[in-house]
Amino acid sequence: MGIYKRKDPNGHFVAYKKFREDPQANPLKTPSGKIEIYSSKLAHIASTWELAEGDVISPLPIYTPTFEGWDDPKRSTFPLQLFGFHYKSRTHSSYGNIDVLQAACRQEVWINPLDAQKRGIANGDKVRVFNDRGEVRLPAKVTPRILPGVSAMGQGAWHNADMAGDKIDHGACINTLTTLRPSPPGKRESSTYKSGGNRKNLSRLLRDVFTRPELPVLRTQRHLKLFFG
Repeated sequence: MGIYKRKDPNGHFVAYKKFREDPQANPLKTPSGKIEIYSSKLAHIASTWELAEGDVISPLPIYTPTFEGWDDPKRSTFPLQLFGFHYKSRTHSSYGNIDVLQAACRQEVWINPLDAQKRGIANGDKVRVFNDRGEVRLPAKVTPRILPGVSAMGQGAWHNADMAGDKIDHGACINTLTTLRPSPPGKRESSTYKSGGNRKNLSRLLRDVFTRPELPVLRTQRHLKLFFG
């Protein structure tokens, strides 16, 4: 078995190629037609929208603390942040019910070896991940590819819980743990209420508890979208 390579007759891809070649003739779809560092549109939104306490919309790309973030007082109870990322076996939730894909790319919670050691969690152990909104159960992936103090789950897994019973989600849908609160820029978009939206920082915190013979426990925080292969 070998490798077949085919060359693109148009050459390699260049982002905004026409704009780069002639910005005047090929303006971008921004108010100025240029790549904007300062957004006049966001500045207008920030001055006219009514925002929740603590919410910030900045016309500049700056860091602003998010609700239920790393510095939230709840961190004393829920010390881990939980990040959601787009998973390679699904397109959001599409194809989440395909058994061969579930077997090839199982739903896992990523955790750093240092955090796993504190909780007695080994790679492949089934763990409880929960907060004040819900609980999911899934295998742990112990890996240094994620920093200490944070964990991660692929978004789009299908919810699978007995809602008339214990309500534990064995499908490990990350939305089981998230809030309905939208990000400041996404407050008027219904899609951002579902899972934190594509542009916002959401936080969920999971507890730092481990019990045997019960399942290991993670208490986490749902935060921002990352993309892993």
